[in-house]
Amino acid sequence: MTWAVRLIGICVVFATLGCASGVSKQARSEITYEGSFAELQKAPEEYRGETVMLGGKVLRTDASEATSEIAVLQLPLDSSSKPKDADDSEGRFLIRSDRFLDPAIYEQGRPVTVVGRLAGKQARSIGGFEYVYPVVEAIELKAWPWPRQKTSPSVHFGIGVGTWF
Repeated sequence: MTWAVRLIGICVVFATLGCASGVSKQARSEITYEGSFAELQKAPEEYRGETVMLGGKVLRTDASEATSEIAVLQLPLDSSSKPKDADDSEGRFLIRSDRFLDPAIYEQGRPVTVVGRLAGKQARSIGGFEYVYPVVEAIELKAWPWPRQKTSPSVHFGIGVGTWF
């Protein structure tokens, strides 16, 4: 076996492992709505009962012993169903769960992806105007690791081998 074949095999294994840590195949198989978030937000009542996959950044988490609600700023998902770190949100949505979701885990700014059933809409005030949130009842909820933040600029020297300053 050549080194190139081995390298390709190793890359396939790591790519497969990377995908395995996202949303489960079982949850993905339940998705019935494949349209855009903008379309969904215009008329959430029309899609009541559909199973959707949405993601974004947590804005707020309210939790009690029996139920939890997470307000999320919608963001587009990448190929692994992780929210992209972008500024092109199409709105907000609510995630509801019949279990306790710890606000220390689902804290503001944390990227999340949810697969759930659309339960309709809820109007709430944002900055003095009424905003309509699509409401998703969670089937599966994934809290992604925090994005890595650069604390200092890095400079690389050399070809293939380098050092950080």
